[in-house]
Amino acid sequence: MASQSEQLTAAEISRLAGVTRATVSNWRRRHPDFPQPSGGTEASPSYDRRQIEEWLDARGRLPARSAGDDLRAHLRGRAPLEAEAVALFTAHLAGLDAGKRAAIAALNDDELTALHADALSSAGAAETGRADVPATLLRTAAQVADQQGPLAVFDVLDEHTEAPIGIRGTHPTPDVLADLMAGLATTGGPRVRGVLDPACGGGRLLAAVAAALEPGASVYGQEYRPVTASQARARLAEAAPAASVDVRPGDSLRDDAFPDLHVDAVVCNPPYGDREWGHDDLAFDARWAYGVPPRSEPELAWVQHALAHLSEGGHAVLLLPPATASRPSGRRIRAELLRQGALYGVIALPAGLAVPHHIGLHLWILRAPEPDRPGRDLVLLMDASDESASNGLHETIVGTWQAFTGRGEFTEIPGTARAVPAIDLLDDLVDLSPARHVRTAPVITPDAALRDVTQLIERLKADIAELTDATEIGPLSSAGETSRTWRTATIADLARGGALALHKGTRATSPAPLPADLTDRPVLRARDLIGGTRASGETRDPHLSDPVVIEAGDVLVTQVVGPQGVATRVMGEDDAGCLLGNGVFLLRPDPARLDPWFLAGFVSAPDNISQATTGSSTPQLVASRLRVPLLPIGEQTAYGHAFRQVDELRSTARNAANCADETADLIATTLSSGALLPPATESP
Repeated sequence: MASQSEQLTAAEISRLAGVTRATVSNWRRRHPDFPQPSGGTEASPSYDRRQIEEWLDARGRLPARSAGDDLRAHLRGRAPLEAEAVALFTAHLAGLDAGKRAAIAALNDDELTALHADALSSAGAAETGRADVPATLLRTAAQVADQQGPLAVFDVLDEHTEAPIGIRGTHPTPDVLADLMAGLATTGGPRVRGVLDPACGGGRLLAAVAAALEPGASVYGQEYRPVTASQARARLAEAAPAASVDVRPGDSLRDDAFPDLHVDAVVCNPPYGDREWGHDDLAFDARWAYGVPPRSEPELAWVQHALAHLSEGGHAVLLLPPATASRPSGRRIRAELLRQGALYGVIALPAGLAVPHHIGLHLWILRAPEPDRPGRDLVLLMDASDESASNGLHETIVGTWQAFTGRGEFTEIPGTARAVPAIDLLDDLVDLSPARHVRTAPVITPDAALRDVTQLIERLKADIAELTDATEIGPLSSAGETSRTWRTATIADLARGGALALHKGTRATSPAPLPADLTDRPVLRARDLIGGTRASGETRDPHLSDPVVIEAGDVLVTQVVGPQGVATRVMGEDDAGCLLGNGVFLLRPDPARLDPWFLAGFVSAPDNISQATTGSSTPQLVASRLRVPLLPIGEQTAYGHAFRQVDELRSTARNAANCADETADLIATTLSSGALLPPATESP
C-alpha cells in the first residue's frame, strides 16, 4: 500500500487534473482501467498517486506539476503545528523583493532551517518553534512564494487547515467593502496614525486601511487562527511595506493582545452569530461601559471592545448584521450608546456584498464619547440598500459621510439619509434601522407621475422587443450521440507559445507616480466588470503597479470567483485606453491565432472556472490554469459569433429586467400615493 503522502482523494484528483469531482466519478464508472482504491474507506477512497498520474498522462490530462501541487503533497498528513510554522516562515518572506525570494528558495537544508528559526524568533513563536519542520517543506513553500507570491502559500494552507469547531460566522471582507470601510475610517475625523482590527482574519480589511495611511503608521491586528494571523501579516507586508505592523494570534474578547492600546481608528468585520463568545467568563469585564452584552448579542460585545481601544476623537467602523440595530435584547446597550454620544452613524448596505449574501448588512460608525456633550449629538442614518455596488456605492456613502462630518450643516437626502438627534431615537424600541427613519413617501405631482410612467412603459416595450431579437441565436445543431471533444491547452501554454499575453491588475506596494500620459485615465475595476458598467475608478485611488492600458479585443476576467462564477468582458473600441484595475486578469489574444469572443466564451465556462479556482474562504481564479480548445481560426470564429450573441442576450435581458423593476415600482408608488388612478372597472 502506498504511504499517506502518496495517496490522493477524489477531490485531489480533480484538482490535479483540472476537472470537476463529477468528472472523476464518471472516469471511475466508465473506464475499467481506472486505478483501484489503495486506501481510505469505502465512502471516501484514496488512490495511489503514481498510478493516477500514469493514467492521466496516458490520456493527455496530466498538467505540468506546480510548486503549489508539491506543497499540497508535502503538507498531507502533517500536524497543525507544522502548518503554523510554515505560515510564520512564509510571513517572514513577505515584503522581500523577487531576487531575495529566489535566493531563499535556493538555500540548502541547514540555511533554510536557520532562517526558519529566525522567523519564529522574530515572531515570538516559541511554542510553534518546537515543531520539527522538514527543510523540504520549507523549500517548497519558498518556491511557491517565489513563483506566485507569499499569499499563494496561504491558499494551499487554507485547504490543509480548518477553523476550530464551534467558531462560526467568520468570513473574509470582500474588497469592495474593505475599501468602503477604509474610506469611512480615514475620513471625517483627525489624521489616522494608528489602526486596529481585533478580528482581522486574512488581513484584507486591515490592508485596505493601511494602504490609505501615511508611511510609518502603526497597524495592529489580532486573529484567533494562527495560520490566518500569519496570512494577515504577510498581506500587510505586501500591501503596506512602510507601515509598522503587529499582528498577533488569539481571541480578542477572551484574551486581548493589546489591552492598553488606544488608536485613532478601529475597523472590524467580527464573527456573527457566535453565542460562545465568552459571555460567562467576561461578565465583569471593564470594557462593558455601556452594559453587559447578552449571550445572544456578541456583536455588541465587539462594539464595546472597539470603543475601548479608541483614543479621543477616534472612529470605529464595524460591519454588523441588521438585527443588531433592532433586537429587543440589545435595546439597553443601544440606548446607552446614544446617551453617551458613542454612536455616530448606521448605514444600511445592499444585499449580496458579503456573507450572508441574502441580507443587507449594516455599517456602524462609532466614536470615543466626549464627556462634555452627552446625548446632544446627531446620528447619521443612511439607507443605501437600493444602491448598486458597481454604480457609485463607495462614492455615495463616503461623500455623504464627509458631508455629515464637515463644518457646514448637513442637508437631508430624502429617502436616503438624515441626521437624527440622538434623543429622538431613544424611544421604547431604540430601533436604529435606517429604513425606519429615512423612508418617506415621495412628493409626486400627478401629471409628472403620468409622464414618467408612460415613458418607462415605452422604454420597457423597446427593451422587450430588443430582447426578442436577441433570442435569435443560431441555428444551432446537435453534435450527435456524444458531445464533441477536443485537445486543449492552458492559458500558460498559450502565453508561452505567443498566442496571447496574460496580465493582472495589481496594487503597488507604495503609491509611486504614474507616467504623465496615464494619470487622468479611468481605471476598470472588478466591480465595474461585475456590474457591466464603464471604467469608474481613478488612478490616484488604487495606486496601480505596472499599469496596463486596455485595448480593443482584450478579454477581461475577474480574479475573485463569486456564487455565479466570474465576470468576463470582451473590450470594444469604447473601452480602449482605460487602465487595468486591481483584481482583474487581462488576456490579449493574437487575432491571427485566437478569436477574442471564442476565448472569452471558453475561459468563462463553469467547469473551466471550477478547475482553475483555489482557496476555500475566498475562491480565487488562477488564470494560467484555464484551458482553451485547440481549434482552427475558422471554427473559433463560428464559436465566437455564438458566444457574442449569448453575451448580447444576457445584456438585453438584464436591461429589460431592470426596466421592468423600475416601471413596476413607479406604478405601485404613484398608485399608493394617490398621484395616479387605476383603470376604470365595471362594478360587479
